[in-house]
Amino acid sequence: MKFAVIALTSRYPVAETLTRVIDWFRANPGASLIGTESIKQHLNPEQHRFMEFAGSEEQAVRQCDTVISIGGDGTLLRTARLVMQEQKPILGINSGRLGFLANIPQKQLEEALDFTSRNAFTTDKRYMLQAVDAVGNKHYALNEFLFAKGHTGSMITLTASYDGSFINKYWADGIIIAGPTGSTAYNMSCGGPIITPGTNVMILNPINPHTLTTRPLVLDASRDLTITITPQNQDVTFSKDGEICDISSAESEVKIRRSDFSIDLITLPGQSYFDTLRNKLMWGMDIRDTFTNSYY
Repeated sequence: MKFAVIALTSRYPVAETLTRVIDWFRANPGASLIGTESIKQHLNPEQHRFMEFAGSEEQAVRQCDTVISIGGDGTLLRTARLVMQEQKPILGINSGRLGFLANIPQKQLEEALDFTSRNAFTTDKRYMLQAVDAVGNKHYALNEFLFAKGHTGSMITLTASYDGSFINKYWADGIIIAGPTGSTAYNMSCGGPIITPGTNVMILNPINPHTLTTRPLVLDASRDLTITITPQNQDVTFSKDGEICDISSAESEVKIRRSDFSIDLITLPGQSYFDTLRNKLMWGMDIRDTFTNSYY
């Protein structure tokens, strides 16, 4: 089996994790590893002997069977966009902070590689959202699309309609449109609901709406949600998974729904989504024990 490794070397300290990955491949010659020139710079010449190198991340992904993402959730979101048309499973090794998507902890790195190389794993399918702007450009997001106020600091006005029916005119700091995967990201920080993966829905969540009774909505993702910037000359930024998209004021309407693309996240035997929620959000923990140990 051939693996490709993706890592944002400029953001995360990945040298130690890369060394452990290479050591595993050194001990398992039946598997091979391909990386990029940017990763090569963080390795010593001895380690180069146990890897192949491609000219770009896209080339590395095309040549592999499985992709290893090393970093945090931001790295995995980038990896998702690389693999969405290739349908290669992703093994997310967390060397970042929280790690909802990159949910394989460092202590299980070698175990995860063992299971993956033997095809003794399951996958968690996550669909992506698609946004089509007024001139036909398509954008894809795994977590969320975001309409947010720009540099002026003023609230913005956005109109939402769903499957041809008017929902509301929002005066707010912005609107989040999240899929189930993104429900535990920015959406959760803004008080939105958590949705289990695989559920065919999307969330419309206004950010600091002027009308306090305005609440998040959960909508069937197989129909169009249309967000209109009204008036068009407002200072509004539109982004996908934190990446700013270039839409001009003339492109004032964006239609969002579930896309045909999905990604497969590798999970270890016995690992579940609810394990991740409990571990990452510390559900069931009594913080009074922490204070007792700290102050008494």
